[in-house]
Amino acid sequence: MICVPIIADNLEDALKDIAEASEVADIVELRIDYIKDLNLKRLLKGCIKPVIVTNRPVREGGKFTGSEEDRISLLKLAVELQVDYIDVEHDSIQKVNNTGKTKRIVSYHNFDKTPDDLTGIFQRLKQSGADIIKIVPYANGITDNVKIYQLLQQVDMPTISFCMGEYGIISRILYKKFGSYLTFASLQSGKESAPGQVSIHELLNTYHVRRQDKHTSIYGLIGNPVSHSISPAIHNTLFKEMGFHNIYVPFKVDTIGNFIREFRGLDIKGYSVTIPHKESVMGHLDGIDQIAKKIGAVNTIVNRDGRLIGFNTDCEAAVRVLEDINNVSGMAAKAGSLQGKKVTLFGAGGVARAIAFGLKEREAQITIFNRNYERAQSLACEVDCFYRKFSDLPALEADIVVNATSVGMFPSVHETPIDKNYLKPNMIVFDTVYNPPETRLLRDAKSLGCRTVGGLSMFVHQAAAQYKLWTGQMPSLELIEKIAYKKLYHGE
Repeated sequence: MICVPIIADNLEDALKDIAEASEVADIVELRIDYIKDLNLKRLLKGCIKPVIVTNRPVREGGKFTGSEEDRISLLKLAVELQVDYIDVEHDSIQKVNNTGKTKRIVSYHNFDKTPDDLTGIFQRLKQSGADIIKIVPYANGITDNVKIYQLLQQVDMPTISFCMGEYGIISRILYKKFGSYLTFASLQSGKESAPGQVSIHELLNTYHVRRQDKHTSIYGLIGNPVSHSISPAIHNTLFKEMGFHNIYVPFKVDTIGNFIREFRGLDIKGYSVTIPHKESVMGHLDGIDQIAKKIGAVNTIVNRDGRLIGFNTDCEAAVRVLEDINNVSGMAAKAGSLQGKKVTLFGAGGVARAIAFGLKEREAQITIFNRNYERAQSLACEVDCFYRKFSDLPALEADIVVNATSVGMFPSVHETPIDKNYLKPNMIVFDTVYNPPETRLLRDAKSLGCRTVGGLSMFVHQAAAQYKLWTGQMPSLELIEKIAYKKLYHGE
């Protein structure tokens, strides 16, 4: 079930939000600690869905500043009015005993961390005699979600549990897979009652959580940052359209080794990998495809009977894009069309490695620039191509300029890897960044008359190849592009 909290600070706005939430939520939570001109009877008359009444004190992250006696009296009034649920803090649960038809939720919150002994906390809360247990700690890292999963696999009564904070978002999204009694979702962005709360629009339209159950297979994106990514919108739509019972979520990962080790127990079926983990993930996999091994970077992982195998779909995707734009009048890519072309490549990370090896196979003349000169030198030695310092940019001579760094990516949309004065009208400029769709680099290049291509084309091709590795089916490139444009330009 999805519960939408009502956090308006006045009665009229609360009634409006209740009406809106009732159209999409399974349950509505009335956070009466927020409402200054509270009239509980009137609020309940406006509810057509089951209701949780919560009156959270300041000590538990709430807004109620009155006496403890007054706070408990309002919860007892909710019981008299026969609400469906009341949420009572673990240190106050014994103050509200005779609840009639009203079910008691006993809640524990930890706003600092996710304790190791969640099972012990569960057992203590169980002794309260409440109908439902709620355990909500704060995640300081992605692996804290595994503790929630492990807890929910052991409980023997209805339990609500997930992590707060950005790292805890996946436990909110995967509540059915994990086994939580319900999850909380904000009515819209800006109306969150706790950190990390996802909007109900996103839960329903990006993650399609109504389709989720304990048998849903999990896929996801490993990276940092990941909040800007449109991959969840792409892959979840493809799964739905093509009839796969899968879900794709973002994993914000700091330490790749810890993540891979801890999440093996969740049997994740596949991953996309983005910056900064495309190279570092390789040492934690069970096998690596020959192409990915040669490139030295992985952007796709497939779980084959418990063995995590790494692949690279960036290489072919990037080269296809460059061949397409290099050919005249949109003609189909021709073999050898990049042969002898002078390519300046900015970057030496995972994407740059894939592009460099792909261009080398097409016999292009590559020169690598990177802020870290040693990394540029190292990659150039592996690929057998040229490398230069940024001080050499005034002498830039290139047919094709490629940005394979994250410079210019959202939210740093005003940055560019190269000053426009170094560009020339006869150049092709390719930026692998796809969010925003048109970066500052591409705007500068267009203003000079360069032919340009954004990262979305590459993204579409590599995403399709990933999907095929996971499912065995090739999705429509046109559908991926349509979803991407809708998400990037309209935020839907």
